Amino acid sequence: MNDANIYAKQGFGNKSGFGVRPALLLIDFVNGFNDPKLFGGGNIPQAIAQTQPLLACARRIGAPVCFTRVVYAQDGADNGVFCLKAPKLAILTPDAHASQIVDELTPVAGEYVLNKTQPSAFFGTNLVNWLISKGVDTVIATGATTSGCVRASVVDSMSYNFRTIVVSDCVGDRALGPHEANLFDMQQKYADLMTCAETISQLERLKTNT
Repeated sequence: MNDANIYAKQGFGNKSGFGVRPALLLIDFVNGFNDPKLFGGGNIPQAIAQTQPLLACARRIGAPVCFTRVVYAQDGADNGVFCLKAPKLAILTPDAHASQIVDELTPVAGEYVLNKTQPSAFFGTNLVNWLISKGVDTVIATGATTSGCVRASVVDSMSYNFRTIVVSDCVGDRALGPHEANLFDMQQKYADLMTCAETISQLERLKTNT
């Protein structure tokens, strides 16, 4: 029996689907996570490129958009255990080039740029309140890395009872093994997987029906 059959037999892998008010969450698509000499590599550049048309679609239909960055104080005052596990993260200070959103996905006026110090975009941040204020019922997750900050954010998104979509070709990791394993696991327990093309089609369908 293969892995998918084991999960199916136990009742996992069902669809939670789209609601009626989605938001696009772009997790840590910053220069440092697009640089293989720092935190990047793998398929992260391809995920960034693939996210561009999805971001354009979200803007076109007026969906709320949130970007996240891992950011630590210049003096290290808020460095925590995450920085013990990965000390180089401490270079991600507010003004560092490595902590800036990549040029291909530059935020525009009215889009929320959220700073965080932990893997999840929800932990210790205002994200839940912001989503609620926008009437959001569906979180569309893109970003890096699939096995790290994306996964942590997706688990928390589902835990707050948001329908959660992981855009499979708009998330990336520095290594493909963890990327594939975590996509499988998130699909079974926490989120629906959709491609960029499928997600754009769904967003446009929602706009047409409103």
